[in-house]
Amino acid sequence: MTRDIGLDVQPPTKECIDPNCPFHGTLPVRGQVLSGVVVSDKMDKTVVVQRTYVKKNTKYERYEKRKTKVHAHNPPCMNAEEGAKVTIAECRPLSKTKSYVIIEVLK
Repeated sequence: MTRDIGLDVQPPTKECIDPNCPFHGTLPVRGQVLSGVVVSDKMDKTVVVQRTYVKKNTKYERYEKRKTKVHAHNPPCMNAEEGAKVTIAECRPLSKTKSYVIIEVLK
């Protein structure tokens, strides 16, 4: 049984019994929805997502590229691997550094 999380994303085809899965568990998602690329999947049920963005430098009136890394929960039904483009959504803190969960793996 797949829950509706309130966002316009495709639910996963696999089933899982993870309580911290937004589709098959009880984890609510709220706040920011970000996208990025998985740069590390070595941790258990956790991935590191790197997102790049541009920021305007007002003094020189130019834009500069910046990047940041975010830890996200990787439910078993998603199973995102290194190099995959993913969409992550904010949720309650799951650990000291983990406040996001993967909601979609883009092909």
